[in-house]
Amino acid sequence: MKLNRTTLRSVEMLKLIAKRPEGVTLDEICEVMEIPKTSAYDIVMTLVETGMLNLTKGQKQTFTIGLTAYRIGVSYTNHMDVLGTIEPILKAFSKEIGKTVFYGVLSGHEVVYLCKFEPENPIITTATVGTKNPVYCTSLGKAILAFTDEDSRNKVLARITFRKKTEQTILSREGLEKELRAVKERGYAMDAREVEDHMECVGAPVYNQEGRVLGAISASSLYKPEEDYQGLGEKVKAKAEEISKVLGYSAGEMGS
Repeated sequence: MKLNRTTLRSVEMLKLIAKRPEGVTLDEICEVMEIPKTSAYDIVMTLVETGMLNLTKGQKQTFTIGLTAYRIGVSYTNHMDVLGTIEPILKAFSKEIGKTVFYGVLSGHEVVYLCKFEPENPIITTATVGTKNPVYCTSLGKAILAFTDEDSRNKVLARITFRKKTEQTILSREGLEKELRAVKERGYAMDAREVEDHMECVGAPVYNQEGRVLGAISASSLYKPEEDYQGLGEKVKAKAEEISKVLGYSAGEMGS
């Protein structure tokens, strides 16, 4: 049986980019795969158009795994449909706490939302499935970064361009690193009205079988001064640990 060369290159390209959550440039792809730039460009742009890859524009264009790829491939851990497994848990959790619940993963230096569940009387949130937000001002992003290995975290931090969204937005790497240390200490992260003035969110990391951070879950609601966000954070943390156990991770290894 003759295998199609372009298809094989596409698969190898996806494998390469999946190993580099911080993103890969076209030049790096060509160097590693030893293929002409014109051939690589046609493949990556096709993958971008189909949602298999995300394209981030800056001084250098970088490619990261896209939502479509997560949906059909990265969402599986050891043949387990991760989203199919956690969605019923998150749906019930949203109903239990009466807040909008998200599950998101890292995509370059942003968080992409893979699922969302709302209570019976939901608040309006701008985040929808498939949209992205910066890691530095979201509870999902902070939860993922705080518990990711140092090398991968530093690569992501190096790519962040801080932009003010509200008066509470963290605007420096030093400030974010300080916040991440606090997140790791308490086990959950907070978006203290850093994306939208009227919204407060808490998030906690979800692990896979190997002990790597797979993504994070969060609970969002309208900001209320009287809300017990510490208590909510503990609930989200406990639910994230429950999900990690369902996915095969040992509680004794949490946070390693």
